[in-house]
Amino acid sequence: MNKAQFVELVQEHGNYKTKVEAENAIKAFTEAVIEALVKGEDVSLVGFGSFAAALQKGKTGKVPGTDKTYTTQDKMVPKFKAGKGLKDRVAAGK
Repeated sequence: MNKAQFVELVQEHGNYKTKVEAENAIKAFTEAVIEALVKGEDVSLVGFGSFAAALQKGKTGKVPGTDKTYTTQDKMVPKFKAGKGLKDRVAAGK
């Protein structure tokens, strides 16, 4: 499903009159989640899942075919864990 199809789905389920309203709702949700994760806060939506920012440790590796090595820095990455309600609905849709 691409973004345009998702906007139409949100418009239908959210009873929005226009696609612009539905797209604004999606933008507001995503911006709010991003802002919370940047602040280091978790976002939990009961029955859907939770968004969190986690520290990903740096690593060292070797470039194949050469003797060169590289090192990556520690960084914060977004994580999503599906909730029980979401898992159950997806499993029932098989």
